Amino acid sequence: RCLRLFMSACSGRAGSTLSLPKSNMDAVDCDVIMDPEPQIMNEEELAREAECFKEQGNAFYIKKDYTEAFNYYTKAIADACPKNASYYGNRAATLMMLSRFREALEDAQQAVRLDDSFVKGHLREGKCHLSLGNAMAARRCFQKVLELEPDNSQAQQELKNADAVLEYEKMAEFDFEKRDFRKVVFCMDRALEYAPVCHRFKILKAECLALLGRYPEAQSVASDILRLDSTNGDALYVRGLCLYYEDCIDKAVQFFVQALRMAPDHEKARLACRNAKALKAKKEEGNKAFKDGNYEVAYELYSEALQIDPNNIKTNAKLYCNRGTVGSKLNKIEQSIEDCTNAIKLDETYIKAYLRRAQCYMDTEQYEEAVRDYEKVYQTEKTKEHKILLKTAQLELKKSKRKDYYKVLGVDKNATEDEIKKAYRKRALMHHPGSDRHSGASPEVQKEEEKKFKEVGEAFTVLSDPKKKARYDSGQDLDDDGMNMGDFDANNIFKAFFGGPGGFSFEASGPGNFFFQFG
Repeated sequence: RCLRLFMSACSGRAGSTLSLPKSNMDAVDCDVIMDPEPQIMNEEELAREAECFKEQGNAFYIKKDYTEAFNYYTKAIADACPKNASYYGNRAATLMMLSRFREALEDAQQAVRLDDSFVKGHLREGKCHLSLGNAMAARRCFQKVLELEPDNSQAQQELKNADAVLEYEKMAEFDFEKRDFRKVVFCMDRALEYAPVCHRFKILKAECLALLGRYPEAQSVASDILRLDSTNGDALYVRGLCLYYEDCIDKAVQFFVQALRMAPDHEKARLACRNAKALKAKKEEGNKAFKDGNYEVAYELYSEALQIDPNNIKTNAKLYCNRGTVGSKLNKIEQSIEDCTNAIKLDETYIKAYLRRAQCYMDTEQYEEAVRDYEKVYQTEKTKEHKILLKTAQLELKKSKRKDYYKVLGVDKNATEDEIKKAYRKRALMHHPGSDRHSGASPEVQKEEEKKFKEVGEAFTVLSDPKKKARYDSGQDLDDDGMNMGDFDANNIFKAFFGGPGGFSFEASGPGNFFFQFG
């Protein structure tokens, strides 16, 4: 304006020479080239230009070229007509198509500020709120539309959608408290159908996926959010939670610390960080005590570590297995089996727990259970070592299903020849059906004693022969040696063992009827 006033005061026009007033110095003449006077548009012209921009924007919107449509709507607003509600409404619709809902929400809110009766503006504001997960705000917008147009079917449907989201939120909160994380994931999936860009719903879903052990899915959701907002404390917390539950505790702590830097009041991140540090320290203390041979101390430390965080499935599986190992050192075999079973319940792929439990089963002669565990291990990892373990367990199982001759004689597997003879002498006399102790017994009792007497003879025949004993101990079939135990005669063994000068013998006068003849 100043320039125009100056120019109008001058008699010259653009391109003429202006004479500057003389100072005490020599006068200086200069030619000044003046720019053409800018053309000033009146409001009517501005409105026409804005309408032209809007029409161009509409054309691009129809073609689904939303970026160009956005540019032209912006020109209509910024360059020509910044107080037209419909232009903001159109740009809001375009931003929604570009999934830029937060910016769209601002335009929709500006549109209804300029024109409170703008129905499309209220609808778009409500849809933006709903897409962002604010169902209560969305309800207010749709109710405003119904005040303006009670029969507006779109607003009626959107109001139902907002109510559905509120219901899913309520259900998810209840199920999270019950630790029914699968149900929470289901509710959040349904809610996200109406609120596809709600970070809050995505974070809750990701947290529950992590708690369910579905770490790759949880990581994927959190990473998607961090690509859009690298400072999102909730997403950083979930990333740390996944690493924590995968037993990568040091990396997990880094993410928890970063989450707390972004959101100092993030209580979940603070608790997880504290648990992670405590769990690592307690586990390392237990490991050191075990290596130092302080098994009682190690057992207590692992027990304390198991109380820190029941949600950390992978670490707790290792702690149970470690405690099971210590238990076996302390001869707490049944407790060791139980700990290994708990470890396997938490992690069905935990080979070390299967191996530890199988060894405990072997130590307690539960061979069928041992074979089952070793088969699981060998199916997973077909190594030479695992094959040998499986074969050994299968052999022991086969041996356990035969008569246990050591048990029949009541001797240890490492018994000497003299110990075996003494045991036979004692058991043969104890169960001989013709001895005085059974003379008044019923036929059933005599028959049972005769059976035991025969088993004692079988046991002595095998265990007193080094070759047969070796085959028996190795699990081989004794019939392969041509020894048919079904044709075995216990009386002959008894005669051979007790017969001779100064000894005694017996004869049978019928089934179950024996009498002794002393020399």
